[in-house]
Amino acid sequence: MATGKLTWMTCVAWAMNAAPLLLPAPAAAAAEDWGPIEVAGRSIAPGAALRFPMIPDPSYEASYLNIPIMVARGRERGPTLCLTAGIHGDELNGVEVARRAFIGTAPASLSGTLIALPILNADGFRNGSRYLPDRRDLNRFWPGSSGGSVASIIANAVFTRVIELCDALIDLHTASFHRSNQPQIRVDVRHEASLALARHFADTTIVAGSGPKGSLRRETVDAGIPAIIYEAGEPMRFQLEKITPGVAGIYNVMRYLGMTAGEASVTPSNRVILSSSWARVPRGKGGFFFPEAHLGERVEKGQSLGQVIDPFTDAVTPILAHRSGEIIGSAVAQPVLSGYALFHIGVSGTSLDVGASERDDDEPL
Repeated sequence: MATGKLTWMTCVAWAMNAAPLLLPAPAAAAAEDWGPIEVAGRSIAPGAALRFPMIPDPSYEASYLNIPIMVARGRERGPTLCLTAGIHGDELNGVEVARRAFIGTAPASLSGTLIALPILNADGFRNGSRYLPDRRDLNRFWPGSSGGSVASIIANAVFTRVIELCDALIDLHTASFHRSNQPQIRVDVRHEASLALARHFADTTIVAGSGPKGSLRRETVDAGIPAIIYEAGEPMRFQLEKITPGVAGIYNVMRYLGMTAGEASVTPSNRVILSSSWARVPRGKGGFFFPEAHLGERVEKGQSLGQVIDPFTDAVTPILAHRSGEIIGSAVAQPVLSGYALFHIGVSGTSLDVGASERDDDEPL
């Protein structure tokens, strides 16, 4: 598909006006053929739920790398929805979103299958680290390979044994490195089935972007599986006000997919953000950062968002909005240096001449 202004206008016009786009049914042809599902070497029968480790044998490497898997197999035929979290071990909100969504799903009343991988980076989770033991970022190595680094081996095992079973994927994250994100869905709006998932994550801001190469979301979409990211809150803490809407969003997606009963709500069209960028610390103006503006706030270009105070000279540098829009991410109060990303400002619309971001904006350069 061609990129550029026409592409974005077409996609967002669809998001605003078109009827919901349902995913194709699973490959099974008849309800009577519905039976157990095989996930990572384990069989889960219809009407059952099972939790098990991806590496069944006790070993030195398993103690570092083992990944918990949770599977609920519905009694009735339907799609397979996969939830992933903890790719970055310090991002706790998503771990709890996945856990709560899973335990709140009853296999007896489920059509299809729910698979949750709530802690993909088990060692990072235990140690409060974004990274794997080899200091690699797991979210740059998908779909991986069986003969590469630890990150590549984990990615390959998960992708081939679990992700390829999915009909849709929701990847759960928070901001990184002393920042916080307004609850938001990130999606490649050019991919209609993924955009349909995003629109049915209830009343949540949608931020356009394809994500970087090697990220789970992008590689899953490239493999033909619709995928979105839910971003909410800060790393290194559980925040119920961010967890609760995440669980509600997953349940709304499940209603949309026909996995559970009820009518799914749709995100309003004015919540699609097509362009976003960061207000940063001016060169040579580092010091102690104190924010004044808040997540979700609408700001105007030139508005004061906070200040940086040089503790040696007491000089105060106001941080001004470089554009009008909505604050969808911000740094917490902390010492900062030149160029540090402070406020992520997004602009909604239907005709902005922008392209899909190749980066994850929670890790700004």
